[in-house]
Amino acid sequence: MPEPTDPSTPADAGIEATTRPAEAGREAPLLKVLVPIDGSRSSQRVLDYLALRAARIGPCDLHLLNVQIPVESGHVRMFVTQDELESYYREDALAVLQPARARLEAAGLEVSVHIAIGHVAETIARFAGELEFDEIVMGTHGRSALTHLLLGSVSSEVIRKSGLPVLLVP
Repeated sequence: MPEPTDPSTPADAGIEATTRPAEAGREAPLLKVLVPIDGSRSSQRVLDYLALRAARIGPCDLHLLNVQIPVESGHVRMFVTQDELESYYREDALAVLQPARARLEAAGLEVSVHIAIGHVAETIARFAGELEFDEIVMGTHGRSALTHLLLGSVSSEVIRKSGLPVLLVP
C-alpha cells in the first residue's frame, strides 16, 4: 500500500518553477497578420478589434493591404495613361491605408501598408501565401451590398483560397 502524501509538502515540490521561454535566449516570432481593408465600416471594426487585441495579447507583425479593382474597360484606357491609372490606384488606396495606419500606430502598433491591384479575394489569398502570413484578419462585409451581390462574398472566397486561418470580425 502506498504511503499517504504528507499534507505539508506542496503538490509541485521538486518541480522547478521558471518564467523563461522553452528555448532560452530565443524570442518567439511575432504572429504575422494580414489585414485587408477597404475603408468600410466593417474595416473600421477590424481596426478597433486589432487595437484591443494588441492591448490584451501583445504586438504582432501587422500588414494592412488595400486591393484596388483594376479598370478593365477599354474605353477608359483610351483616355487615361497607365501612369495616370497607377496614380489613381495609389491615391485611392492611400486614402484608406493612411488613416488606418495612424489609428493603429496611435494604439502602439507597428504597421506596414501594401497596395495591390486585382480581383479582391484572389489577390488577398495570393498575397498572403507569397508573403507567408500566419493568419488573415478581415471584416465580414465590404463597401456595399451591391458589391457583395456582384462579386460574391470576398471573405468566404478568401477562406477557401488562402489555406490560412481567417478571423472574421463582424
